[in-house]
Amino acid sequence: MHYRPLGRTGVQVSSLCLGTMMFGPWGNNDTTDSIRIIHHALDAGINFVDTADVYSNGASEEIVGKALQGRRDEVVLATKFFMPMSDNPNHRGGSRRWIIREVEESLRRLNTDHIDLYQVHRPSADTDLEETLGALSDLVRSGKVRYIGSSSYSASQIVEAQWTSKENHFSRFVTEQPPYSILVRGIEEDVLPTVQRHGMGTLTYSPLDGGWLSGRWRKDAASSPTSTARPSARFDMSSPANQRKLDMVEDLAVLAEETGVSLLELAIAFVITHPVVTSAIVGPRTMEQLESYLPAAEITLSAEVLDRIDEIVAPGVTVNPDDNSYGAHELSVHARRR
Repeated sequence: MHYRPLGRTGVQVSSLCLGTMMFGPWGNNDTTDSIRIIHHALDAGINFVDTADVYSNGASEEIVGKALQGRRDEVVLATKFFMPMSDNPNHRGGSRRWIIREVEESLRRLNTDHIDLYQVHRPSADTDLEETLGALSDLVRSGKVRYIGSSSYSASQIVEAQWTSKENHFSRFVTEQPPYSILVRGIEEDVLPTVQRHGMGTLTYSPLDGGWLSGRWRKDAASSPTSTARPSARFDMSSPANQRKLDMVEDLAVLAEETGVSLLELAIAFVITHPVVTSAIVGPRTMEQLESYLPAAEITLSAEVLDRIDEIVAPGVTVNPDDNSYGAHELSVHARRR
């Protein structure tokens, strides 16, 4: 396993980060088996673990907390807040009221006295950045949080957050967590250069594009996803965008075979090859899935292979817009000019 600097924090993290969304009722509801998978990841050299309060409504954090008993100091532990945790309209978002309350719940579920990286799961259209960053800065000063980060922020939102922190002497976001894969390359155009300019770390999620690059969906055997956490629009095989993705997957599978790696390994290696990517989040549901991910950390893709990938999916292109996490507010009907 290779280790890389997490932005300019001085912290070193593994090039693969263990994502835990699939531990709990959303995926693997066997707590003992989930803990066994987490321990195997740590034994393989992964020292970076990412979860969120919303994953299985807190169950994922609880499983991670149990797994890290006696091994907490080995791990750079990241979690996230923002998504709804109940029907109560104030049990969500980026308000000071919610952040100060919810961090205590995450600390309890994770069975720890501090969170290494506390991330805003999504930007908020109706909450002042000063509100969110001020509360997070207080958590850093209190020692309950070591660093703070963002997730699925656009380039302009990243810049605004950095400016707001500087103007108000707040703690700044030291990481961004965007979606990135061979089929979802939109962040190459603006987000990754912006992150690089600000010296931030980048931990990317969904390197397999929700299973598209694992070989699960192919033209001769397209099936439906089994996870209840995945929006159906991303997997509607009748859509023109997904038909294009099926064609691209076939071409990528041929390239992987010629390169001597699996399609899955090609996909993960592609992500961690980018010089601005710190770590790629892999989210296994089973031990077999974890073991299939680990070899990718040791694969180096040649310039020739990367050029051929660019021929299949052009740089900066997200093939299916439904795979994006950006523009939810900006492109809603009420925000568009008619």
